[in-house]
Amino acid sequence: MIEQQLTKKNNVIKSISYSQEDIIKDIINLHLDGKDIECDPTYSKGVFYKNINRPLYTFDLTPQDSRTVQADCTKLPLMDYAVGSIMFDPPFVISQGPSLLAQKEGSNIISSRFSSFESPKKLWDFYEASLKEFYRILKDKGVLIFKCQDTVSGGKNFLSHVYIINKALQIGFYPKDLFILNAKQRLISGQIKKQQHARKFHSYFLVFTKEKSKVNYD
Repeated sequence: MIEQQLTKKNNVIKSISYSQEDIIKDIINLHLDGKDIECDPTYSKGVFYKNINRPLYTFDLTPQDSRTVQADCTKLPLMDYAVGSIMFDPPFVISQGPSLLAQKEGSNIISSRFSSFESPKKLWDFYEASLKEFYRILKDKGVLIFKCQDTVSGGKNFLSHVYIINKALQIGFYPKDLFILNAKQRLISGQIKKQQHARKFHSYFLVFTKEKSKVNYD
């Protein structure tokens, strides 16, 4: 009896991890009943799928392999109610100028490494449009896994995960779970002269289901 209790305790799925792969596997086991993720609209090079099966549908604005279809994640070539689960890993960076090409080499390490948006509003508008599209293509009670990170721009702290949860509720999603991915180190922008906010050493995996929220947040 004691041995069984210890085994069960050690297998408890936790909300915080340093391993992205562990979090994804935990979400699959806990919220997809062990089934494969069906769609990834921002597949890129497929870093999520080194040790789990590749989704049936993979899309990207700039496909990195012949099996990925070129498509905007806000306008996917799928029918309504087409998939049971989605993995979404969008950009989270806000550029410090009108475009990345206009920045001097090395002026912004973070923005030059990742895709970015010119303003927080454009980033959040993109998140909203994507959420609406995912609601359209998901089956009833389908699962959306949304990876995101809060960001600082113009001396302001933009809590994107709060915006995403609120917007998802408005659209009709139920925010069912939340996982936190910790990082041991992060890139530091060379433009920072005086720090005004804590450097983000974590990102989120938000888990939504396409159903009426079971919690009233009004």
